[in-house]
Amino acid sequence: MDDGAINWRDAARAEAFALPLEHIDPVDSDLFRKGTFEFYFERLRAEDPVHYSDTNPDGPYWSITKYNDIVFVDTNHGLFSSEPAITYRDPAADFPLPMFIAMDPPRHQEQRMAVAPAMAGPNLKELEPLIRGRVAAILDGLPRGETFDWVDRVSIELTSQMLATLFDFPFEDRRRLTHWSDVATAGDLERSYQHTELTECGAYFGRLWNERVNAPPRGDLISMLAHSEATRHMTPEEFLGNTVLLIIGGNDTTRNSMTGGLLALNENPKEYDKLLADPSLIPNMVSEMVRWQTPLAYMRRIATQDVELGGKLIRKGDKVLIWYVSGNRDEEVIDRPNEFLIDRPRARQHLSYGFGIHRCVGSRLAEMQLKILWEEILSRFPKIEVVSEPVRVASSFANGFSQLPVRIPL
Repeated sequence: MDDGAINWRDAARAEAFALPLEHIDPVDSDLFRKGTFEFYFERLRAEDPVHYSDTNPDGPYWSITKYNDIVFVDTNHGLFSSEPAITYRDPAADFPLPMFIAMDPPRHQEQRMAVAPAMAGPNLKELEPLIRGRVAAILDGLPRGETFDWVDRVSIELTSQMLATLFDFPFEDRRRLTHWSDVATAGDLERSYQHTELTECGAYFGRLWNERVNAPPRGDLISMLAHSEATRHMTPEEFLGNTVLLIIGGNDTTRNSMTGGLLALNENPKEYDKLLADPSLIPNMVSEMVRWQTPLAYMRRIATQDVELGGKLIRKGDKVLIWYVSGNRDEEVIDRPNEFLIDRPRARQHLSYGFGIHRCVGSRLAEMQLKILWEEILSRFPKIEVVSEPVRVASSFANGFSQLPVRIPL
């Protein structure tokens, strides 16, 4: 890393540690757009790990920033409810988006099980050759010796193709899926625009639902929802909510880990050299990339009763954000957490998929896609070079990138 980057990081960290604690508002999407969020969480873990914020115009909330406290909240769904939303802002009264990740038992398990087979072992085996073929085709089409956007040409293209396959969605419209995911997770969009775009999403998927519900059951996600006893009688709002959830889940984890992983290797060239010398490290490296990037930065809960945590009293009804992106840097649990190490022992000991009943249903599919991508990259290219700074998205929920300029040497 050059001196300019080091000086930038030092200045950003100093700013984070100079701000009065009560003014730290981790849900501010600008911290993620600038890439400075990590310094604020470093300070909160050290000085105020259960942190109360009351300066945001959308209302007060607690930030849980330590690994073990996050696990406690995530696994005690009787004390901390997932309803009615997983993100900080409350759903609009006239545009609710109920989804199974924002439900408590028993509805959560019933609806989750309707789609779980699509991400289970037997289906993954069937998907593997298809994914490998698509990865190979995309990589073989990349230019050599000229700059291109890795996010657009690789990360978005691969995830949109995978999403289209899982939904049996018209392939020519697949980019609409990533667009709707971006709209749903953006932190700086007007709600009226979000509602308009997601209403269009609901209308499109409604047409596909009507086709699938009147046809024999198939293996795609829409057909599974349409024919499962737990989901076939959903309201249109609930169907849209679960559709958006599955789009986000299939888009953000894989797409942003594809980009963040390549960036991390470039920022840590010794690790890149280690990978080139020993490709058998790929499966372990994939886990480290998912930890390092933490594609979904947090999840929201609501306290169902008064709870004491970290010496603080969280009142019944308080909003609680569990910051996976902070827990994955907790030095009390993870050794050398601020280092990207592709041979890290116990690399799967991270929070990026959540914990307990809400653990990401598609984690194995995401890891398989990342593993195949890097196997195919190493069989083709000596290195992929990041040539300028990435552009990060303005969202405190989806921790990701909109651009990453790269070049493959001739």
